[in-house]
Amino acid sequence: MSLPSYTRGPQDKPLLPMTIGMAFDRTVERFPEREALVVCQENLRYTWSELAAEVDRCARGLLALGLHTGDRLGIWSPNNSQWCITQLATARIGVILVNINPAYRLNELEYALKQSGCRWLICADTFKTSDYHAMLYELLPELDVSAPGELHSRRLPELQGIITLGARPGAGMLQWQALQSMADQIGPEQLHQRAASLQFDDPINIQYTSGTTGFPKGATLSHYNILNNGYMVGESLGLTEHDRLVIPVPLYHCFGMVMGNLGCVTHGTTMVYPGAAFEPEATLQAVADERGTILYGVPTMFIAMLDHPARRTLDLSSLRSGIMAGATCPIEVMKRVIDEMHMAEVQIAYGMTETSPVSVQTGAADDLERRVTSVGRTQPHLESKIINEQGQIVPRGHIGELCTRGYSVMLSYWSNPEATAEAIDDAGWMHTGDLAQMDEQGYVKIVGRNKDMIIRGGENLYPREIEEFLFTHPAVADAQVIGVPDTRFGEEIVAWVKLHPGHDIEPEALREFCQGRIAHFKIPRHIKLVEDFPMTVTGKVQKFRMREISMAELGLDAQQD
Repeated sequence: MSLPSYTRGPQDKPLLPMTIGMAFDRTVERFPEREALVVCQENLRYTWSELAAEVDRCARGLLALGLHTGDRLGIWSPNNSQWCITQLATARIGVILVNINPAYRLNELEYALKQSGCRWLICADTFKTSDYHAMLYELLPELDVSAPGELHSRRLPELQGIITLGARPGAGMLQWQALQSMADQIGPEQLHQRAASLQFDDPINIQYTSGTTGFPKGATLSHYNILNNGYMVGESLGLTEHDRLVIPVPLYHCFGMVMGNLGCVTHGTTMVYPGAAFEPEATLQAVADERGTILYGVPTMFIAMLDHPARRTLDLSSLRSGIMAGATCPIEVMKRVIDEMHMAEVQIAYGMTETSPVSVQTGAADDLERRVTSVGRTQPHLESKIINEQGQIVPRGHIGELCTRGYSVMLSYWSNPEATAEAIDDAGWMHTGDLAQMDEQGYVKIVGRNKDMIIRGGENLYPREIEEFLFTHPAVADAQVIGVPDTRFGEEIVAWVKLHPGHDIEPEALREFCQGRIAHFKIPRHIKLVEDFPMTVTGKVQKFRMREISMAELGLDAQQD
């Protein structure tokens, strides 16, 4: 008789019963003069004691603004030193950090700020094609005539002010340096009292995930959730204070801020940021210059680095391990990463924002086949099960929905009890929506996923959100969005669009309509104008037929799953 598809991870390493601030203090005490943070694009280096001084200064500045435990502060910025400092400073004073994707545009930014009730927003001035200041003045016309911290916005009534990381603060904005100067108003004892009042089960982070109902949901995570997940990922990698972890993945994702920053904080490992955003040459250069031992990335990042001419000229021999996550890794890519980038111990991790994120991971000793055909085994102190549509655990080898239970499961979706109840059942199981199977040794293989989700370049995208935006165009009567295979990004977005009678618009004009209004990675690459959609007899859209047709028209039949 086959075993049931249920496993419980090892219990031998205890979880950390502490807040992020307590863990940070412990590392600062242990390794005060070791290097904590290197930010290559800023030519900046901090030891743990120097980083602690910057974090305390930021935390006291935020207290001077009047922020209380449980208040929300957003951060809308690419990777930089201030992101790391803000993450640790908010954790020290119990302010919930709201991660805002730096690619977000006005619609998405307004929704995240309003839904979370942010009191303050820290933002960059510009990045790539985004002019953050210009977007904020469009969203908040009152900002132009407000004193810093005295914003009274009609659209965002809870938002009090904007802190800019730019060298030139716009009207009504508080500059980052001015925030640091405000620290003098708060004594060390006030900071200590606030830190001592916090509990490790308190919420400390909100991350927005796209939802099938069209609007993102704010996964609310506690100190205990994310501190321990970063710690356990680091334990699997064998991190020590002698390691140097190169982090080219974005900090607004769990991959960067949890597996990266908190994995390092719990082990005294040096954090290395190669740039504001991923660039293959900058990342390779950072590995070589900083003697990186661990490297993170999604498969598309590793492909770009492997194919970059600089790889053959730079010394990457210091690397020993890393994590590849966010999408399925092709076996040839894994072989090349091991052989050509010296990452013999590279691991695969699987999870979701709602589980802090990692719930299943391969190990350094797993053979190549395990690392490319599975996502590993259940993480320590967690449980995994695979169930059928009736909620019953299926036998090993059978396909069903993967569920996770344990310390890593989020507290809730922020201010959304209905969505929370749909995701987490009465027994505490998080239903992932991913289809999986478990073998006799407990290795999990992801064989499918929520039928609607698209994974493009490591970004999880739900079609409904894109569809609802396309509906806002006056010519669009209906829109259906699907994913098709793509060799570079894993999947690309195809939108089937039905127009209102009497309206006419070219696909390129629809794409232009999307520019600047939704994040660039959500803009459909292919738009197909149709009279009708393939439907069932009961009137349901057949997205699988749409996918088949689109793949045939695009010449992608050979890549079909």
